[in-house]
Amino acid sequence: MSAITVIGGKASEDLARKLAKKLKASFVSTELRVFPDGESKITISSKPKGKIIVVNSTYPPVDTNLLQALSLIAKAKQFSNQIICVIPYLGYARQDREFLPGEVVTLSVIAKLLSSAGASKVIVVDMHSMLGLNHFTIPVRNVSAVPDLANHLKKMRLKNPLVVSPDLGGKERAKEFAKFYGTDYIALQKQRDRKTGKVQIMTANLDGVKGRDLVLVDDMISTGGSIIKATQFLKKQKCGKVFVACTHALLIDNAEQKIKKSGVSAIISANTIPGSTSLVDVSGVIAKAI
Repeated sequence: MSAITVIGGKASEDLARKLAKKLKASFVSTELRVFPDGESKITISSKPKGKIIVVNSTYPPVDTNLLQALSLIAKAKQFSNQIICVIPYLGYARQDREFLPGEVVTLSVIAKLLSSAGASKVIVVDMHSMLGLNHFTIPVRNVSAVPDLANHLKKMRLKNPLVVSPDLGGKERAKEFAKFYGTDYIALQKQRDRKTGKVQIMTANLDGVKGRDLVLVDDMISTGGSIIKATQFLKKQKCGKVFVACTHALLIDNAEQKIKKSGVSAIISANTIPGSTSLVDVSGVIAKAI
């Protein structure tokens, strides 16, 4: 087997180290210096050999982490023609179509940038919508953290658990989660105002949740608005404990505290974004895809 090198960007250093270990690859760390004007200067610690895997999530500051990922891809291209770019959390994935006239479909711009920088393949974890994959001209692979998240929750021994999607859009995710967990699922109906972003739960009363522990499943949590609304609604239906499972926990503006205050017992997320909730390691599923 030819040599493999994993380059860990600062945004995903821990996950990149775990991935290198799983692949029995050599690991190259990066040194980052940010100047007073906000410019980043990146230096790789040693010379990569063979097939190169660049790992860097693009969570906030999104543009900075994106530029660092692009810079590392371009640097890696000097040493190899085989560059697999692993972006565990891909920022801008929600901007995959023109919702309102005149909007820029930023995801298609990012797909072009990754390919121009020198990536020969891209791997992402739980892309917001599969439609987004169509913007890429190079091979792109979406892997899922759902089986690992479900296994983690299973070990927590919940009381008569029920999987809940906070909206109809996440129904398939909840169904898949429930399948791995070995239980049933439901999806709430919500409405979001495209202009103001305000969320409203449209579902009427639910009898099936009474006394059951619930697992709210989502792909990402940003400010937690949808999760808070769903929790408040479900608590009124006299459910048991509420747990939240998501792949990407952005948790902007004290979202973690706000979510827990609404009645959520625990938030469990993947390590696509490092943080206090990222208890589920996705290096295994990424290694399989590679």
